[in-house]
Amino acid sequence: MLSLSKRHWSPYVAGIVIGLLQIPAFLLVNTALGASSSFVTAGAWVASLFDAGAADIAYFAKYMSADKYIWQSALVIGIALGALLSARASGSRRAAFSPAWTRLTGVTSLGSRLALGFVGGFVLLLGARIAGGCTSGHGISGMAQLAVGSTVAVAAMFAGGILTAALMKKI
Repeated sequence: MLSLSKRHWSPYVAGIVIGLLQIPAFLLVNTALGASSSFVTAGAWVASLFDAGAADIAYFAKYMSADKYIWQSALVIGIALGALLSARASGSRRAAFSPAWTRLTGVTSLGSRLALGFVGGFVLLLGARIAGGCTSGHGISGMAQLAVGSTVAVAAMFAGGILTAALMKKI
């Protein structure tokens, strides 16, 4: 029985649940799971608050009008809320910075950590948009559809992760 108060879920159960989310995604909004498009949707919405002509930009207009992008935005908000609720239900809480993070960067202040996190997130999101999707889009949805581009992207992600882990181990 799956307990929401457990500190860790079985990766097999979580993987099955995430995989099964593909079914309503395709049936209800004719789209695959992914997260990076939701940031473009949010950016387009914020831009339209300051500039009425932003909605006329073809790139923004596509992300502001289609139901699938609104659904992906709701998915990302749900992921964040679900993580918060899960941490609260399980009693998990990290009270300090990761020792590996502090050793690698020398950063100990909250402001510096937030700034580096923002820059890192921006670079990650930029890469996801250039690659035509994020890790969840390529890894979960693209590979489930046997897309060659997604398979190559996931192989590159794993290779990059392995190389980064090997380099960090030497530090």
